[in-house]
Amino acid sequence: MKFPESWLREHIPTDAPRERLLEALTAIGLEVEEATELGAGLEGVVVAELVECRPHPEADRLQVCSVAAGDETLTIVCGAPNARPGLKAPLARIGAVLPGGVEIRAAKLRGVESSGMLCSARELGLDQDAAGLMELPADAPVGTALADYLGLPDCVVELKLTPNRADCFSLRGIAHDAAAALGGQVRALDIEPVPATIDAAPEVRLEAGADCPRYVGRIVHGIDPAARTPLWMAERLRRSGIRPVSLLVDVTQYVMLELGQPMHAFDADAIDGPVGARHAREGETVKLLDERTVAPQPQDLLIADARGPLALAGVMGGWDSRVTGASRNVLLEAAHFAPAAIIGRARRFGMHTDAAHRFERGVDPALPRLAIERATRLVLELAGGEAGPVVEAERAQDLPRPVPVTLRRARLARVLGLGVADAEVERILRALGMRVEASDAGWAVLAPSSRFDIAIEEDFIEEIARIHGYGAIPTRIPAGEIRLAAPSEARLPESDLRRQLVARDYLEAIDYAFLDAAVLATWGMDRDTVALANPLTAELGVMRPALLPGLVESLRANRARQQARVRLFEIGRVFAPGAESGAAPVETPRLAAVATGSARREQWAGQAREVDFYDVRGDLETLLALGAARPVEFRPAQVEWLHPGRSAEILRDGTPIGWIGHLHPRLLHALDLDGEVVAFEIDLDAVAPRRLPAAQALSRFPSVRRDLAVVAPDDLPWAAVEATLREAVGPVLREVVLFDRYVGKGVETGCKSLAMGLILQDVSRTLTDREIDSAVASAVAALADRHGATIRG
Repeated sequence: MKFPESWLREHIPTDAPRERLLEALTAIGLEVEEATELGAGLEGVVVAELVECRPHPEADRLQVCSVAAGDETLTIVCGAPNARPGLKAPLARIGAVLPGGVEIRAAKLRGVESSGMLCSARELGLDQDAAGLMELPADAPVGTALADYLGLPDCVVELKLTPNRADCFSLRGIAHDAAAALGGQVRALDIEPVPATIDAAPEVRLEAGADCPRYVGRIVHGIDPAARTPLWMAERLRRSGIRPVSLLVDVTQYVMLELGQPMHAFDADAIDGPVGARHAREGETVKLLDERTVAPQPQDLLIADARGPLALAGVMGGWDSRVTGASRNVLLEAAHFAPAAIIGRARRFGMHTDAAHRFERGVDPALPRLAIERATRLVLELAGGEAGPVVEAERAQDLPRPVPVTLRRARLARVLGLGVADAEVERILRALGMRVEASDAGWAVLAPSSRFDIAIEEDFIEEIARIHGYGAIPTRIPAGEIRLAAPSEARLPESDLRRQLVARDYLEAIDYAFLDAAVLATWGMDRDTVALANPLTAELGVMRPALLPGLVESLRANRARQQARVRLFEIGRVFAPGAESGAAPVETPRLAAVATGSARREQWAGQAREVDFYDVRGDLETLLALGAARPVEFRPAQVEWLHPGRSAEILRDGTPIGWIGHLHPRLLHALDLDGEVVAFEIDLDAVAPRRLPAAQALSRFPSVRRDLAVVAPDDLPWAAVEATLREAVGPVLREVVLFDRYVGKGVETGCKSLAMGLILQDVSRTLTDREIDSAVASAVAALADRHGATIRG
């Protein structure tokens, strides 16, 4: 919310200096994000009128202007495209120093003396517009100091509001909080009803149920279409970040900023029959003020007449019913929309409007009639005309109505840890616009209808705390014993996993839990996903079903910034639809990592090579070794986004717990990634369990090693060979070591030679030669029977 300080002070009778006002706003939760001073250093800048403009004799783009500055007429050389006789604009006299530090001196431009400078709004630090001279109204008094004429100096304040404070998207809402913090009261809102002088009245209908329980309209005939927005209103709008457009539009914007009620002005002559709110019908389209045509869905609200849609309710007006420079009869409208009926509508159509921003968070349902009266008076004062009666349609049963809440004195003191005087409590609540009735135990408090964020006793306690001052609340150590929860030794803490991966040269990434559906489609993961009903943006519309798509997007971003070697990991939750329709999504904690580029950092001691499957598998196995609860098995994977033959599925006790491997070349091409990318993703619950250490007696008997070399099919995985050996030999096989793999001369095509060492040992006795030979024979027979492996000759 952006506004000028001078406008806020009109609503608060306070002498507090600017610094105190801004500090108070931040202290009570209305964070001042930026405060920009306007009009400082405009001494020597006056209102001037261009009397004559003639071409510069030596420059095509310059004009020599005779400028009336009150007490004298000066010659000014000017290059602004809008310089013309009769224009009134700011003139910086000789000796003036502009906000940017530019000192105005007498100068000769292409042989012509220039005694000052005609200024744009940007040169004066009042706006960003530098397209030409700042045009002042025709009735601006020549020779008057510009700062006095524009009500400067002033300060533009921008607040960073939290979503629950919808009431502070208006000067009146901010004024209530500021007055409470500064120990004052907001000036009464004096909006006298404008009596009807003509019988013209719209027929208003409500056909949207609880989505629009109140709609107010009023017709004004015979306005002057040539009437211009007065300077005081235009300046307030401009300082609030809204560029003035035309009188009728500016009046509705002004009322929205002042009261918080979005409004709209229709050309009454373009409306046929009853007007009101209803839901969109099949096949309807609306051409909006930005000249886009949209097709609303059945749940969208429209403002419509007998012929069809007039506007997208709560978001933007329609093109065909807009007011123009020829409009003399207008329909002013204001409505109350339920926040749920407006939330997400503007984003779905790729828009962000001030009206939608307010309606999504909640607008006071009591404001529409007040806004109509305020706008009517402004229109009649500034553009003339005659007003008809105010027509209001409402569904009383669907309007939100505050109910009194009991605020207990004892509860207030217990929650805050201090006693606040009764008089101070009542002052704060009344300054915030609440009705207060004292009782023996405390107070019965009725919040204003604008405060959608107040419903229970704790909400009122929070209001007392923030206005009284969080700094006034004492810091006390809680009494009593606090039971500390000792972490289980049977589970690895995530910090251990993070430290291990960091030690393996990975960096942690934290990605959004939302993804673009198009990204998931590229991965082939767009089936059985959880779509968001109200996404932040269209690119973040689906909950992630896996960590890798987001993690690889982070890898892409790093590669695009000239990082050749990237190693990232992430620990987070993934989401899948619930088992039943309407059930909550299933959340699963996962751990994932990606690597690309060289296997090791650039160095002189070894030859550079690209990271491969076994590098990343080694990193994963170090994680699995931290817990060592149960061994895992790697099997060839058939996953759409992994490279066939260079990837594996990870299983524990026969249950899949993750994947590892090179990304598929087709996916790399779609993601515009060059080079190999190796990744793994695994269920965190499969990594975190840890086998508790237990003492075991070491065997006092020697171990024996027997080496075997077998020829086996080339597609036989080592995991299958190891499992067969352990099953065939039994518990005396303590360890299997694969120390050589050979393919080439002497080994037939389609086969490979595997050389392995069998470590045999018994805990109760020394193995005999016969037992050793029997174990080796069992191993060779099992390999031959199950895998067709033969001893290499």
